Amino acid sequence: MIARILVIAGSDSGGGAGIQADIKTITCLGGHAMTAVTAVTVQNTLGVSAIHVIPPEIVAAQIRACLEDIGADAIKIGMLGSADTVRAVADALADVRVPIVLDPVMIAKGGASLIEDEALFEMVERLLRIASVITPNTPELSLLTETEIADEADALLAAQELLNMGPRAVLAKGGHLPGERITDWLVTRGGSEAFTSARIDTRHTHGTGCTLAAALACGLGQGMTLPAAVAQARAFVAQGIAGAPGLGKGHGPLLFAPLGP
Repeated sequence: MIARILVIAGSDSGGGAGIQADIKTITCLGGHAMTAVTAVTVQNTLGVSAIHVIPPEIVAAQIRACLEDIGADAIKIGMLGSADTVRAVADALADVRVPIVLDPVMIAKGGASLIEDEALFEMVERLLRIASVITPNTPELSLLTETEIADEADALLAAQELLNMGPRAVLAKGGHLPGERITDWLVTRGGSEAFTSARIDTRHTHGTGCTLAAALACGLGQGMTLPAAVAQARAFVAQGIAGAPGLGKGHGPLLFAPLGP
C-alpha cells in the first residue's frame, strides 16, 4: 500500500515552502499526501507579507477527517503559529501511534516571525513529547534550548539538551553554520550520527526545511529506519537545491522531481 502522509502546516502562496512543498515532496517520493492547513500566508520568494490563521477547530477537524477515513503511516507538523492551534493539534494527535516529524517552524526565510511566544511554550509542553523526531535549524535549536550556538560542537550539545526535553530523536540541521560543508546531527538516546555534505552556493533555498521534514516523514511512513530516512531526505533536498529552476527575485524554490540514481 502507498504510504499515507498527513501534513499539518501552513500554505505558501509562492509554492516553495509549506503545504505546497510538502505535497510535491511526498508525491515525488511515492507517498500519498494529505493536509490540515493551519494558516494561509501571503508569500513569495521575497518574504511573507500577511498571515491568516485558520480557526483551531477547523485544523483539528481536518486532522480527524483524514485519520478517521484514510488513516496515516506518518505525520509531519510544520507551521502552527498560535498557541490555540498547537493545543488543538496536540489534542487531535493524542491517540496517534505513527511516526511524527516535528519541524519547529519559527521564522520565515525572509525573517518574518511565524509563531507566537505562547505557541512556542505550548509546543515545548505539548508536542515535543509526542515527536518521533524534531528537525530544528540552528536558530530554532538555539531558541528552543536558550543557548548560544557558534559552531558544530555547540549544535551537538544543544541537540542533546533538546533530546532531554522529550522527543525520541533530534535532527539538528547545520546549514546556518559557516563552512564549505554542512553537517546535520541525528541524536537519539542510543547515540549520535553525523550526516555531512558539500554546501551548494545558491540563494535558491526557499522551503528546504519544509521539504526535508516532509521527505523524512515519507521515508518513515514507508518503513525506513530513521537514519535511512534522514539520508534519503537529505539527498532529495540536495538534488532540489542543485536543480533549482531560479524562479523569483529572492530566495527561489527548489526543483521537485523524483529522486535520481
